[in-house]
Amino acid sequence: MKRKTASRLASAGKYLLLLLLLLFLLFPLYWMLITSFKTNLESYLYPPTFWPKDFTVESYIKLFTENNLFFVYYKNNFIVSGAVALITLLISCMAGYALSRLHVKFNPALVALLTASQMFPVVSRLISLYSLLQSVDLINTFPGLILAITAAQVAFSTMLMSSFFDSVPVSIEDAASVDGAGRFRTMFTISLPLVKGGLLAVGIYSFLMAWDDFLHAAILIQSDELRTLSVGISARYLGELSYDWSLVNTISIIGILPMLLLFFFFQKYMVKGLVAGAVKG
Repeated sequence: MKRKTASRLASAGKYLLLLLLLLFLLFPLYWMLITSFKTNLESYLYPPTFWPKDFTVESYIKLFTENNLFFVYYKNNFIVSGAVALITLLISCMAGYALSRLHVKFNPALVALLTASQMFPVVSRLISLYSLLQSVDLINTFPGLILAITAAQVAFSTMLMSSFFDSVPVSIEDAASVDGAGRFRTMFTISLPLVKGGLLAVGIYSFLMAWDDFLHAAILIQSDELRTLSVGISARYLGELSYDWSLVNTISIIGILPMLLLFFFFQKYMVKGLVAGAVKG
């Protein structure tokens, strides 16, 4: 009896700890949401209010009616993030398949090189990257920004795709080759359909990383009409002396909606893909 009571108390304590952790992680989102419905004056009150005294949608109306560049930044973010996700997915599929199936003596060194490339901070790469892109006239252009963000993601995405391809039994491809299928046909008709979850996981990961990128866009883009969301918000909506916190939080809410919808609709596929990539058949 005592053991059952102790077990129940331990289980209740575990769930209570998880609940507290969940509340801790969700509180910033809650605070951002309620601040977007406050007046700007109320957002500066001390002590802060945990529920709006004067519930208002003034910031939302202001955002959608005033002539501003927010939706230009929003559109730019979709263009850059979508292009980065597609290019990263294409490159990492090819490179990951080669890393998984073409076992050459340089494979360990290549894996070590890809891993080492992730250890350097973005800032250390931007100096040489800026000079390189400037030499080919790609500074302040979408192609230059897309290539820069893609280059930062390809290494990790390649290793991730390699683990997904490792989970596909080689015997299946051997059977296809016996029937006369070539390497590319085997890859596209046999292996890729079996790692659809992995493709989705890598594509969403690349999209999310590009959506949240700040440093590349801040350094490589100077024109206001080409800025992405994170840089545009900091440049246009965060003043030197005071902030319109209600408007800034409203912009943040609108900015995270695509990410929330992405997770809501594709969460189970992402989890399935990541688990499948962790198990080698």
